[in-house]
Amino acid sequence: MTNDEGRVASHASLLTSDFWLLTSSFLRGVAAIVWKDLAAEARSKELISAMLIFSLLAVIIFSFALDLEKNARETVIAGVLWTTFIFAGTLGLNRSLALEQDRGSLEGLLLAPLDRSVIYFGKLIGNLIFMAVVEAIIIPLFSLLFNLPLLNGGLALTAVLGTLGYAAVGTLLAAMAVRTRAREVMLPILILPVIIPLLLSVVRATTGFLQHLPWEEITPWLNVLIVYDLIFLAIAFMVFDFVVEE
Repeated sequence: MTNDEGRVASHASLLTSDFWLLTSSFLRGVAAIVWKDLAAEARSKELISAMLIFSLLAVIIFSFALDLEKNARETVIAGVLWTTFIFAGTLGLNRSLALEQDRGSLEGLLLAPLDRSVIYFGKLIGNLIFMAVVEAIIIPLFSLLFNLPLLNGGLALTAVLGTLGYAAVGTLLAAMAVRTRAREVMLPILILPVIIPLLLSVVRATTGFLQHLPWEEITPWLNVLIVYDLIFLAIAFMVFDFVVEE
């Protein structure tokens, strides 16, 4: 091996080592924020209890209000289900960042020697976990009350993609709204117009699985969800630093 080849190999080894160190530091920071949120929620149970109570009330109300035939239920239940999740999720997102702001811990996170994207992904994963817990309870209840097969792989994939996209947008906008005076009102105003493509796609995909439509008719909506998730995850990664500093 020549001297030039040795220097190139050494430089590549250093770059690889630096990459893994940065990745390890990033993941440890994200895990620490997620653990903090889970530990705080385990003590207070404020977020999940509020989201779950709202969702349960919505399920009960809709179960009495929508006394429909099976075909009609398959048509409307997807909209009912995701409307429930969207509003329950908005409630949880609002409280998640508001609690950080009220306790002063948001300023502490911003002062920590971490990249701002670590804070974003930590809060995102925490919000995903809270929403997943609520969905895991509500979906079987919906299935039981409306006598529809909501527990299958296609609907699980749709739920994952829809929840990820909603949490990606919601976490970013919640960080923006938490510093305003009317933060409880501001987040729904900001988020509802932005999630229209997500809501349309997830409802259409859910309806397709319920009606056992061909995979070719459902795939375009799943593709829209994937693109939506990737776009807003990338946008949030790039602009979160500016959002929390303003």
